[in-house]
Amino acid sequence: MSHPSLPEFDIIFAGGGAAACVVAGRLAVYDPSLRILILEAGQHSLNKAAHVQPYQFPSHQAPASTTITFNIGNPSPSLNGRAPVVPCGRCVGGGSCVNFMAYTRAPASDFDDWGADGWESENLIPLMKKLETYEAQPDCPTHGYDGPIKVSSGGRKLDVCDEFVHVGTTYHKRQYADDTDDLETCNTYSPWQKYIDGTTGRRSDAAHHYVYNQAHNPNLQIWDGKRVKRVIFENKRAVGVEFTNDPVSCPDADQLLSTVKASKLVVVSAGAFGSPGILERSGIGAEGVLKRCGIKQLVNLPGVGENYQDHHVGLLPYLVADEVVTMDGLWRGEESVVQENLTQWNSNGKSLIAQNGIDSKIKWRPDDEELKAMGSAFQPRWKEFFQDRPDKAVAIFYPIAGYVAPLTKSLASVLPPRNYITACYCTLYPVSVGSVHINMTENGRERMDFTAGFLDDPSDIIPLDFGYKKTREIFRRMPSYRGEVTAGHPSFPEGSAAVCGEVSGPVDLNAPDIVYTAEDDEAIDKYHRDHVQTTWHSLGTCAMKPEADQGVVDTRLNVYGVSNLKVADMSISPFNVGTNTYSTALVIGERAAMIIAEDLGINCI
Repeated sequence: MSHPSLPEFDIIFAGGGAAACVVAGRLAVYDPSLRILILEAGQHSLNKAAHVQPYQFPSHQAPASTTITFNIGNPSPSLNGRAPVVPCGRCVGGGSCVNFMAYTRAPASDFDDWGADGWESENLIPLMKKLETYEAQPDCPTHGYDGPIKVSSGGRKLDVCDEFVHVGTTYHKRQYADDTDDLETCNTYSPWQKYIDGTTGRRSDAAHHYVYNQAHNPNLQIWDGKRVKRVIFENKRAVGVEFTNDPVSCPDADQLLSTVKASKLVVVSAGAFGSPGILERSGIGAEGVLKRCGIKQLVNLPGVGENYQDHHVGLLPYLVADEVVTMDGLWRGEESVVQENLTQWNSNGKSLIAQNGIDSKIKWRPDDEELKAMGSAFQPRWKEFFQDRPDKAVAIFYPIAGYVAPLTKSLASVLPPRNYITACYCTLYPVSVGSVHINMTENGRERMDFTAGFLDDPSDIIPLDFGYKKTREIFRRMPSYRGEVTAGHPSFPEGSAAVCGEVSGPVDLNAPDIVYTAEDDEAIDKYHRDHVQTTWHSLGTCAMKPEADQGVVDTRLNVYGVSNLKVADMSISPFNVGTNTYSTALVIGERAAMIIAEDLGINCI
């Protein structure tokens, strides 16, 4: 898979993330004679420890990381003037090689809601089963058992996450189930499975399991360190792409433009941030965006770059007892801890190396009492979207066994070397939307014009505020609880019952909840506007909708107004999905591979 001698390819992928790897890999199996090229701005991830060893996922969020791109949004009044930072993968395999490996799947109804012919859940469920080997539990009708992507519980159980489930099923009065990723079960505590191979203990990503495993096929080429600038057209027919050496991956290489031709198809697969930019630089987009950048318009498609969506998450650190097993020693890089776990992992694929620290969750919906506590401002959203859709969760609550730094304020350098646990609450269907466009700086250089939209709709902050209170009540009843890391929590006024700090142990299961004053609520609201962040689930900016509804691609993934050009990645999702989005990227890739094979007359059974 080194740089090839082929002057022309059949299919070129502009971007080499999770979806691109799935589509390219499947097509190469369906017809090994197809000449396929993947152009990826990031570097190879093949067998690199930072990618294949699951515990190393936080390293990709480090400020100097080159395996992700930190997309900086425009300052927002809804975030108290803060400019949000949203990372996305920039390596072969994209997000699948750097994400938290959390396995969830959207409710089947999410796909039916798309209203897109061929993308209904009844058509996608067979693909969901085809792509996975579900090692957690046998004989589950909606899971697959012979696919390339392995799903397991990881290499070692974390007991502190069982405490979360116990408190959830007693104090929080919810049910328990072994599997809440059956495409419908909701509001139930459960284990949280992972994209980790239960035998080898390695991350189960799209790069290794769809393309790197086809190194024997010289027709499947991956050129890393190549950033696609634009698609080349002849009479509105895509015939190739223009690219350059990526300045981050190839800092010493020239920045001269090169072209490579595609005889059959160009597939833009650069994600929610990259795909709209490639289209806009190619002359496809809104007139105003293109005009300000001096780009001649080829197709007037104002939906390009609009409809940006994400999930919103809070990450709150707590103290736990010294004897509790967490990921902290590994994440701090304590040599003896790392070596002990690596020795076991190299021997049998087990140990905390094969862990992400996340063993339990609840896809939460408020009960009547909780809904009342959330106040009247959330009621219209509840009635309009959630009330009659019992399979749709408002948020996921979960613990991470270890300290995970938020993107806004890392305390890692100042925290004492002890054990922590992070409370997380992630809202799944925010109303707020944003946009991603290209723009030009005053000196004529291109920059991203990114509006995240976080918390712009007033209903979006309410489940976050409630999520803080509810997860805190759950955590303070867990046997291992030893208090809050004050610097990572809202700044409550002196004398408040909500003031944070270290304690000697948990409260009783039946203890009264903390009573928050109006001033306390203001502190929680301020905390979220100052710190709430992306859940790394960006989507929607090349939406699969009718063109008249600001759509960018049709149900066959064809870009409106041109031929031989498709988009295949999370940017096509027309609406949000109630899941960690890797599962959706995989099924988009599988469906796109079928569509392209059908278009080319290739058997894809």
